[in-house]
Amino acid sequence: MTIIEAIRRRYSCRAYQDKPIEQEKLDSIFEAARLAPSAKNMQDWRFVVVTDKETKRRIAETTIRPEAFEKAGAIIAACSNSDYVMRCGQAIGPIDVAIALEHICLQATELGLATCWIGSFYPEKVRPILGIPDDIAIIELMAVGYPADSQKEPKRERIEKILCYEKWQF
Repeated sequence: MTIIEAIRRRYSCRAYQDKPIEQEKLDSIFEAARLAPSAKNMQDWRFVVVTDKETKRRIAETTIRPEAFEKAGAIIAACSNSDYVMRCGQAIGPIDVAIALEHICLQATELGLATCWIGSFYPEKVRPILGIPDDIAIIELMAVGYPADSQKEPKRERIEKILCYEKWQF
């Protein structure tokens, strides 16, 4: 599979088979995350991978759609241990974690797994379940697993609507 094929096949899966993910596949997707770029090469991301059924259920209950995620093979809590702000004014945590998570998405797709970014959750409920310290930012959750649904054709803007050259022309 080429990178563009993985990009085209990746989708937000909201129904998973109740099936564990092989350790080799988990190792592969986290190797992809480990290789992601980060601001100042700080590699500030930290991941808590939840595969235990009861803990997954408890984490899924912190989201607005627990039924969509509790059967996933794993739920990842993606965190940052840095409050560094770049010269441009942007905090590195959300950016670096997002890059690493997208590496996870693409590698998972290549391995026949599906993923879903989960931004609608309550970090203050996740923190005690996973023992995440107060000084660590919980940026995002991500479900990963074998899909029980199928990819729907995503609606995307035409390239002309999102791209211009040399100066702002929108």
